[in-house]
Amino acid sequence: MQIAVLTFEGFNELDSFIAAALLNRLSAKGWKAHITSPDELVTSMNGVVVQRQKPLEFVEEADAVLIGSGVRTREIAADSELLSRIRLDPTRQLIGAQCSGALLLARLGLIGDLPACTDLTTKPWLIDEGVDVIEAPFIAHGNVATAGGCLASQYLATWMIARGASIDEARDAMHYVAPVSEKALYVDRAMSVIEPFMAEAMA
Repeated sequence: MQIAVLTFEGFNELDSFIAAALLNRLSAKGWKAHITSPDELVTSMNGVVVQRQKPLEFVEEADAVLIGSGVRTREIAADSELLSRIRLDPTRQLIGAQCSGALLLARLGLIGDLPACTDLTTKPWLIDEGVDVIEAPFIAHGNVATAGGCLASQYLATWMIARGASIDEARDAMHYVAPVSEKALYVDRAMSVIEPFMAEAMA
């Protein structure tokens, strides 16, 4: 499973790095999450400079794509040339968006009037796009998922592992990263969030 973690200028480190780290727990099974960006170097909202691992066009060949959020998402959403380079296929790819990343999904026509999750800042922007925003940390419709709140990135990654590998491997990945003495709590919470959407996807 090759995964593009879309990471733009002004990105939120929690979105890109938590998801990538969790997904790379399956590296021994051939999984690889790549920081993917239109720029060779990309700077986070807090000034962390990262060298991309894959160019933006990698999204076309990736098996899965996660779109992180950031302080410049509205600018990116208004850049039609840049959006035209993000070619996604929900019939064969797992696609997830974190917080303001859901705005990019909406502009790409992948949400429509389906319920979606996002952060409180992005919520009015999505409503302006005609999206039904719900008060929840995570929701999935088939191969497309959205999450709201920085730490909800763990749910996107857990869902992606459960869908692309297995629920047991998703549990194992979350168990590894969860705090000591709270592992069962974290695993059970993550599973309770994603499992309602697993049966529909596997039907």
